[in-house]
Amino acid sequence: MAEAVPAGLIEADVNITGNQTQIAMAYLQDEKTDGDIANLNLGELDLTTDEFILDEVDTHIQANLEDDLVKEALKTGVDLRQYSKQVEAELQRIEQASIKDYIKESQNIALLHNQITACDSILERMEGMLSGFQSDLSSISSEIQTLQQQSVSMNVRLKNRQAVRSHLSQLVDELVVPGVMISTILESPVTEQEFLEQLHELNTKINFAKELSFRETLACSDIQDIVDRLKLKAVSKIREFILQKIYSFRKPMTNYQIPQNTLLKYRFFYQFLLANERTVAKEIRDEYVDTMSKIYYSYFKSYSGRLLKVQYEEVADKDDLMGSRNTIFTLGQRGAILSPAELEGPILVPHTAQRGDSRYPYETLFRSQHYALLDNGCREYLFLCDFFMVTGNSALDLFNCIMGKTLSMFLKSMSTYVSDCYDSIAIFLCIHIILRFRAITAKRTIPALDKYWDAVLELLWPRFELILEMNIQSIRNTDPQKLGVLDTRPHYITRRYAEFSSAIVSINQTFPNERTIALLGQLQVEVENFVLKMAAEFPSRRDQLIFLINNYDMLLGVLMERAADDSKEVESFQQLLLARTQEFIEEILSPPFGGMIAFVKEAEALMEKGQLDRLKNEEARITQLVRGFSSTWKQSVESMSQDVMRSFTNFKNGTSIIQGALTQLIQYYHGFHKVLNQPTFRSLAVRSELINLHHLMVEVKKHKPNF
Repeated sequence: MAEAVPAGLIEADVNITGNQTQIAMAYLQDEKTDGDIANLNLGELDLTTDEFILDEVDTHIQANLEDDLVKEALKTGVDLRQYSKQVEAELQRIEQASIKDYIKESQNIALLHNQITACDSILERMEGMLSGFQSDLSSISSEIQTLQQQSVSMNVRLKNRQAVRSHLSQLVDELVVPGVMISTILESPVTEQEFLEQLHELNTKINFAKELSFRETLACSDIQDIVDRLKLKAVSKIREFILQKIYSFRKPMTNYQIPQNTLLKYRFFYQFLLANERTVAKEIRDEYVDTMSKIYYSYFKSYSGRLLKVQYEEVADKDDLMGSRNTIFTLGQRGAILSPAELEGPILVPHTAQRGDSRYPYETLFRSQHYALLDNGCREYLFLCDFFMVTGNSALDLFNCIMGKTLSMFLKSMSTYVSDCYDSIAIFLCIHIILRFRAITAKRTIPALDKYWDAVLELLWPRFELILEMNIQSIRNTDPQKLGVLDTRPHYITRRYAEFSSAIVSINQTFPNERTIALLGQLQVEVENFVLKMAAEFPSRRDQLIFLINNYDMLLGVLMERAADDSKEVESFQQLLLARTQEFIEEILSPPFGGMIAFVKEAEALMEKGQLDRLKNEEARITQLVRGFSSTWKQSVESMSQDVMRSFTNFKNGTSIIQGALTQLIQYYHGFHKVLNQPTFRSLAVRSELINLHHLMVEVKKHKPNF
């Protein structure tokens, strides 16, 4: 059911609607003229339709009800009609006030209107001016674009012209043959700096002319003739100059290094020939190779022959082995040849040595000869690489063409000498001279002599090993019974081995060789066996030990002078000497103190087993030992000391043995004290006769010899 609507509200709505219609009609009358209204065609609009009015009213009411003032009025119960009249009166008052304000400000409004009109005219003129500017700018932009295109085009043409000008200028400069060049090439000596400079320029023009001829440039034909004639003249003058320098090498007593240095200053001459006249370049190279090959061969052949005249006349032969009496196994001062000062020292001058009647071992002559070869070979190789502009295998081939004959002569003469040489130290020194020279050339990065060094070592190593094996065999075959009277002093064969082994070990330290170390090991074994065989010839063990100790001590003394203290040879003989010395101490203590030593050893063995009581009934033996020691020990020690010092050739070694014997004696007597302090023997009266151990040590020190 529809809700009932109060009559007052319906009436109010009707009034409102009516007022709205009247207001709208009044507005239309104010705004439109009669003619306009007459012309107004409302079509089929029906303003009296209830539906339309009610819908509009309904919508209008709903909108007003949402208003905050209306809501407030409804809440407080305000009379809407009265409130509407108040609002209308207020609006009329405000309208009247607004009209008065407008009339009051009419002059200002009119002035404002005039100003706005003036501004409109100014802005209109400015708009016209800006439109003109815009059209002018459009035309200027097109002109600028045109200018930019023209500038780019002109820039490209400029660059092209500059590039063409540069090429043409270079072409013209290269094509022009100045008069200074012609006069200098034709008239100036080749040694002048101006000639060298103009030769460089000529070489550039020749290369340029070749390049133009490949391009079939017509302008090339204009200068080809004069360039060719200048080239021929330059080649002729250079050829004559270089050949003259090469021929000057052949003069007797000439230091060829001076003209070589001169040629290096003009190394461009050969470069010019190689580039422009290969036949002449080959002629010069062949002439140089032939000349220097003969010079080196002649020089070294003469020098080697003169060196042989200052060699020692006495040389080792096949019978000079360790079993014979000679001195070829002693290094002496010969090892100094490997020191840097002597290795790279000045070479021997044979005629000076002859005048002084000086003689030298083979290794000294060998060092001098090969240092001269090293020095000249390195210099020659560097000259060839620099002047003839060769590297690698080409440089080695050229070097061999010059030095090959000389090196072959060296190898041949060395092969002859080595095949009949039995001086193993000389051979070994020569080997190490070559090893050091090879290291020098490697440091200088000069490979020219590498193959020669290898060839020399291939000659020397087998010979050295053969001589070493012959010495090993000679010791192995030595019969001790055929060596004459027996003597406890060091044997000469042992000394020979010690000198030789120390020499080889000291030389071998810088460049160790496993084969050499192995052969020295074999030699050491044979010497040890020989010493044992010789010792076995002595009838008493005491003499055998004296002989062994003397020989081992001598071996160690010689070895430690040259070889390192930790070398295998030194360690081996130290162990042998220690063992034989300990045995000898027991041997010399046995006659005077053997009874006490035997008792101490026996008692200590029984003490370990807990069976010392088994010696309870040995009072008489103990008494004899105590009293015997007390009465004779001083004389026995004195006699023993004198005997030891007579038996050993090395006083230091003899002193060491005496000290060892006395120390051992005190240890045995201390053991004797310890045994007699055991409960088993404490009741023995003879214990009071024992010498105080500290007193004994003080007395023993008095008998130690001082040397």
